[in-house]
Amino acid sequence: MTATGFYHSPRWRALRLVALRRDRWRCTICGVSVSAKGQARVDHIHPRTTHPHLELALDNLRTLCPRCDNQGHREKGSHSARREVRFNAFNASGMPLDPNHHWRNG
Repeated sequence: MTATGFYHSPRWRALRLVALRRDRWRCTICGVSVSAKGQARVDHIHPRTTHPHLELALDNLRTLCPRCDNQGHREKGSHSARREVRFNAFNASGMPLDPNHHWRNG
């Protein structure tokens, strides 16, 4: 399936919404709200190109704001490597590992 076809598929759209709800419509890197139209990015931690078996795995998805998403993708204009963006600060269900994280204060 082409990238365009994948990202328009009902399965991707449904899983994307699950990831956004899990992450409470906040960037998992910086914590900024992504609830405004066009602000939410759902990123594959392990890219589809190298890990196609994980393309629909919720554990492989994270919510990013445009700034953090762009920092993690050279093809989007950043000169930093993709793996420099931290993604290991959250458990498999999307909750922060840091007990003082603002999501845990609610």
